[in-house]
Amino acid sequence: MRVRYNGRTDVGQRREVNQDAFGSTEIDQGTLLVVCDGMGGHLAGEVASKLAVETIINSFRPQSDPAEGLRQAFIAANQRVYQEGRGTMGTTAVAAFFWHNTLYVANVGDSRAYLVREGQIRQLTNDHSLIGDQVAAGLITAEQARTSTIRNIITRAIGHQSHVEVDLFREPLLSGDTIVLSTDGMHGLLTDDEIAAIVSLHPLDVATRRLVDEANSRGGPDNITVVVAQVDSSDVASRTGAAASAPTTPPMARPLSPIGLGGAVLVFVLLIGLAISILLNDTPSPAPLLSSPTIVVTATPIPTITVPATVIPTETR
Repeated sequence: MRVRYNGRTDVGQRREVNQDAFGSTEIDQGTLLVVCDGMGGHLAGEVASKLAVETIINSFRPQSDPAEGLRQAFIAANQRVYQEGRGTMGTTAVAAFFWHNTLYVANVGDSRAYLVREGQIRQLTNDHSLIGDQVAAGLITAEQARTSTIRNIITRAIGHQSHVEVDLFREPLLSGDTIVLSTDGMHGLLTDDEIAAIVSLHPLDVATRRLVDEANSRGGPDNITVVVAQVDSSDVASRTGAAASAPTTPPMARPLSPIGLGGAVLVFVLLIGLAISILLNDTPSPAPLLSSPTIVVTATPIPTITVPATVIPTETR
């Protein structure tokens, strides 16, 4: 499988140091791309992001399970950054591995991976941030999140603690698919539709430059990093082939919070009690002309927010 890609990073309009980093390598006829956004003070964030990119690239081994290989590479990066900073620095990380017509993605933090197919964009990763939890719970929209004053509060990072939880995703690829990896310095300022339009209409090098320039034109309050890759190979299924309708593997579902779990148990108990009450009060009908009534209980879920015990303060970004 042939993958073409181009990356660009920029300090932005308001920062003195670029704490973003990105890298790439070819492994076992596959392509690995990594983007990190460091945090932890003037130079610590810069060190954390570079260490993470370097460690993920050097320790990644696809072997028989590229997803597990990505997990282990992220764990190795977490250990290295944590040992260097002892929790005083950290970094987000997102990685994409193109291998045998399949895309494998791992992420920690709010750096993102997008899939753009035939002009339509879909975010593949989940944001590990306080504002991301609010969007996932349906409390606010993605557009409202874009202007939120707490959008930079991260709830998961490489190197902040001695252990890390890594999200993994798997996606079948089609010829012409475009993958975008970015830090929030870009996708925090551009809408998904704007990102899709730019990468769909321009060559890779022009697309990365346009995305960075557009973020800077809107104030560029943060460092900006973008990597755009396009699948271009005859051994990848065409859009009209059978693989075009192949289902994608959904991202791992977030576990229920204690409040959500308690609500589910309460609803279950109420339903059981209602069923028992119906059985006790039910009397035989003269003739079985009508079937037993069906009771449908519709419950409106109450969105909940799960706030982890450890929250990385905004000012560290």
